[in-house]
Amino acid sequence: MDLITTATSTDVASRAAKVAVLPVGSFEQHGDHLPLFTDTAIACLIAQRLAETYELMLLPPITMSCSHEHESFPGTVSISAATLIAMIDDIRASLQRSGVDKLVLVNAHGGNYVLSNIALQANVHGRHVAVFPGKEEWNTAREYAGMATNAHDDMHGGELETSILLYARPDLVGESWCTADHDAVDRRYLLITGMGEYTTSGIIGNPSAATAAKGRAALESLAAGFADHLKALGGS
Repeated sequence: MDLITTATSTDVASRAAKVAVLPVGSFEQHGDHLPLFTDTAIACLIAQRLAETYELMLLPPITMSCSHEHESFPGTVSISAATLIAMIDDIRASLQRSGVDKLVLVNAHGGNYVLSNIALQANVHGRHVAVFPGKEEWNTAREYAGMATNAHDDMHGGELETSILLYARPDLVGESWCTADHDAVDRRYLLITGMGEYTTSGIIGNPSAATAAKGRAALESLAAGFADHLKALGGS
């Protein structure tokens, strides 16, 4: 399964989509059993499903974002919030010049808080930017998939992320996922201390509860839940 679009210019022209989908991932630690580009892979999987289901223009991913809370772990690379804003502004401007004035930011990294501000500012004069999935869609996907954990407790590298990759890209999941569980429910100082204060492995959650079936169901739920977002954006 390709994680980046292989469409040609002719393909894009024939689709004539007025809504583009931009996967926004990260390059940050996900413990021993998941790769650094886990969030990018998951964002791409969701974006591909949305583009196929709703006939949207699929863009290649932003692969580095705001991962500062993970920088105490080897391999993590961050960009500033200002850089991420500038990148998305430039992408939007380029799309608009080609007649695509609506953009869906498919975000798979919880630390990209600034995406909400980008959307709110862009939508002051019209409906132009959506951020998906939101908390409600992730929670619905967990429930639909029958996951044992909730979003707070299963924060990073846990049941949800491991399930999605076990389903779509099992080759990316290391053998230690069965024994990588770590609990850190009280994380009230995370924005001050970063992740290193709460986990030595990089994991907060229960990857041992993951299954490929849960990952498949979660992606199905997210694709179905996007319909109302697209309608609100004015893209359908």
